[in-house]
Amino acid sequence: MAAFVLVHGAGDTAWSWHLVAAVLRERGHEVFAPDLPGDDESLTLDDYADAVVSAVDGLRGGIVVGHSFGGFTAPIVAERLSADALVMLAAMIPDPGESPDEWWQNTGFGEAADAQAAVDGGLTGNSDPFVGFYHDVPHPLAEEAMRRERAHPSAAAMAAVWPLTSWPSVPTHVVVCTEDRFFPPAFLRELARTRLGVVADEIRGSHCVALSRPEELASILIGYADQVDPAGI
Repeated sequence: MAAFVLVHGAGDTAWSWHLVAAVLRERGHEVFAPDLPGDDESLTLDDYADAVVSAVDGLRGGIVVGHSFGGFTAPIVAERLSADALVMLAAMIPDPGESPDEWWQNTGFGEAADAQAAVDGGLTGNSDPFVGFYHDVPHPLAEEAMRRERAHPSAAAMAAVWPLTSWPSVPTHVVVCTEDRFFPPAFLRELARTRLGVVADEIRGSHCVALSRPEELASILIGYADQVDPAGI
């Protein structure tokens, strides 16, 4: 049995993980998927990591998964928990000394998104959330996800420098969603290579793959856990 710590992205809540969490639990694993604090513009990335560490109630190790903006929080959590593995799912990959506000320009995200939009006819970066984010998510789930949106992260978290001075000494995996219309797949593959020296794995799906393909995503996560503990003990 493995313990999974699931860190949601911007505007999201723990609900975004509920289908994946259900599959993981059905397969005998322990899951922690806390709501990160929202609607407080003074909170920082350290505060978000504190909330996750508090929610896991003394856990050491485990598989920490960060989705999207959760990529800024998950490595901090992984370091504090001495995690067994860290998974970056369609996630922002920070550099030491970089704030989330700086990440967009530093990584060339805008140019990459514009180039992909020119190829796919404007699907990438589309302002309609049913096109840009939830195109493969069942409509009722997409509507519920949008209903639950809230103010997270804060202005303080966006402006503050990422608090780690180096990447945590934790085996790290990057998962790229091949139909992601927010973070172009080629952009994230290159970011994984240049910033982490990691060859990204792939899953078919949108940026919100945890809602569109929870079974497939859970299987990938369990596969990473099996690499840590092949006996499943």
